[in-house]
Amino acid sequence: MKNIIVLLVVALLASCQQEKIGYVDNVKLMDEYQQKIDVESKFKVKADALASKRDSISQVFQMEAQAFQAKAQSMSQTKAQEEYAAMQQKGQIIGQQLQQQDQQLQLAGQTEMDSIVSKVKEEIKSYGKAKGYSYILGGGDGGSVLYGTDANNLTEEIVKLLNDKYKK
Repeated sequence: MKNIIVLLVVALLASCQQEKIGYVDNVKLMDEYQQKIDVESKFKVKADALASKRDSISQVFQMEAQAFQAKAQSMSQTKAQEEYAAMQQKGQIIGQQLQQQDQQLQLAGQTEMDSIVSKVKEEIKSYGKAKGYSYILGGGDGGSVLYGTDANNLTEEIVKLLNDKYKK
């Protein structure tokens, strides 16, 4: 009889300590997080400015090349080849500088996005601890949640929390 009572108490305690589980749609979360939207917008402006700079430099270089072609007809072949090599080298240098600027912009953008992702993970962790969750899973494209009830979907709450903190 004592064993049955102990077994019932243990079963009752085990059923009372159910794990609290929620999930977040990672794609939706990041799509609606204002700081991420602002960072993307900032880097789009920078990328557009770099593309505009690239276009104007290319136009100037093409005009120089056309002027050289017209001038080269009146030069000796040796002199024309020397100037052609100098133009080619100048074009390579310009191309390398533009490529380096593009890589720097991409690296800066990736670094800032990585920082945002880390911040989001920390906020989700803090939210989970504060609300008593045992697990908060990631869903969306490539996520680990294949199905979850709407009651367990924490995406909207966490987006609101992140955006409110970002506004401050």
